Amino acid sequence: MNDTPRDGVRVRFAPAPTGYLHVGSARAALFNWLFARHHRGTFILRIEDTDAARSRGEWIVGIQDTLRWLGLDWDEGPYLQGDRLDRYAAAAGRLLAASRAYECYCTPDEVKARNDAALAAGRSPGYDGRCRDLTDADREALAAAGRPRSIRFRTPDTGVSSFTDLVRGEVSVEWSTVADFVIVRSDDSPVFFLANAVDDAEMGITHVLRGEDLLDSTHRVLALREALGVEGRLQYGHLPLLVGADRAKLSKRHGAVALEDFRDRGYLPDALVNYLALLGWAPEDGQEILSRDQLIAMFDLDRVTHSAAFFDYQKLDWMTGEYLRALCEEELAALVLDEARARWGEAVDEASAAAVARIGQERATTVVGLVEQADFLFVGDDGFEIAPDSWEQVAATDRGVEILDSVRAHLGACAWDVEVINAEIRAALADLELKANKRTMPLLYAAVEGRRAGLPLFDAVHLLGRERTLARLDAACSRLDA
Repeated sequence: MNDTPRDGVRVRFAPAPTGYLHVGSARAALFNWLFARHHRGTFILRIEDTDAARSRGEWIVGIQDTLRWLGLDWDEGPYLQGDRLDRYAAAAGRLLAASRAYECYCTPDEVKARNDAALAAGRSPGYDGRCRDLTDADREALAAAGRPRSIRFRTPDTGVSSFTDLVRGEVSVEWSTVADFVIVRSDDSPVFFLANAVDDAEMGITHVLRGEDLLDSTHRVLALREALGVEGRLQYGHLPLLVGADRAKLSKRHGAVALEDFRDRGYLPDALVNYLALLGWAPEDGQEILSRDQLIAMFDLDRVTHSAAFFDYQKLDWMTGEYLRALCEEELAALVLDEARARWGEAVDEASAAAVARIGQERATTVVGLVEQADFLFVGDDGFEIAPDSWEQVAATDRGVEILDSVRAHLGACAWDVEVINAEIRAALADLELKANKRTMPLLYAAVEGRRAGLPLFDAVHLLGRERTLARLDAACSRLDA
């Protein structure tokens, strides 16, 4: 890739606004952005909204908001294909005039029925060319009968379509296996093959980096470019599929897949960018924690793999935790404060948020997870609850009432300092000839924090304060004694 002109690269990210931005699409956007930034080129945002029935304005806004959150700035756009319909209509007209396309009056049901019959007879499916050679009189009669009209591209009957993929090498297909395909629907909206061919040519796109699920469509777009007289060939690179633990294509059943989900769950954008960059690509030295500047400097398509990339949620959690620990205390405190106030209002004070950041930073994986662990501090005593599953497990703790009584007695009059609290809780257990271990501590965690594990207990007790701590120990004791 070193021979790529450093000022000539023009790439685009072209999502359809039919839903939230999928993590696979975000990975494609990131690879295009890194490629453009590495080569000091241009990154273009283009919205493929020609499917009016499925496209929605809020998704167009959402795509841009999510890209901004991820830190992927674009140099041109967003261009909306819905604003360029006249260009696609003109291109289709040129193809019709040159006999490279033709009007088709077959309905979808008819095409499906003939495909089913072909399969049943052991023949290959695909459009059978029924309308390829209609006469003018045939077309006039079909139109007069009110038949829907689409436009199909006439694929070559013989020969081979081939291109050199920047990731996969030589890719070829026999034209005899590629049926004539629709480029304009019966409602006059263009199919993305045509729109992409026109837009990529007019926008001077030099490289297309996208998912491998679009590999087969490349032959069609290249054929359309040639038929439209576009000079030069685009360079394509098809990125490996993202899969879940079962090696199936990543979907909602594997967990969060929308970028908005990751944002709302408190993942840091820098951590997510770092992680997404390693899904199908890796630097030569195998380093995993990489800044944006490092990613830009190192990114090279020669190191993009062919094989599917496994989306490991635990690995993402680990990486986000590393980024959280790299934040200064003030930065993390500000994130905690924003998230806590979004949940519990302006009553959450800065000192409490800073304390949560301080004691939780070493264990945190996401900001949301950290704030959720600290909910015992921010909810009022009336709103405090012990999670049912945690209570079910700790309710059977041997000598539970004795443990709670002893801890309460030790904390009732001691100095309110973390080290002292630590020593007093251990002394309370020692009085009962017990130790602070996995048999005794879950009960104290549940009584104070509402779950069997959470923020460091001694720090949590100190933050909660003597009065509230003693009240919660009393409540848990009464519940055990009931």
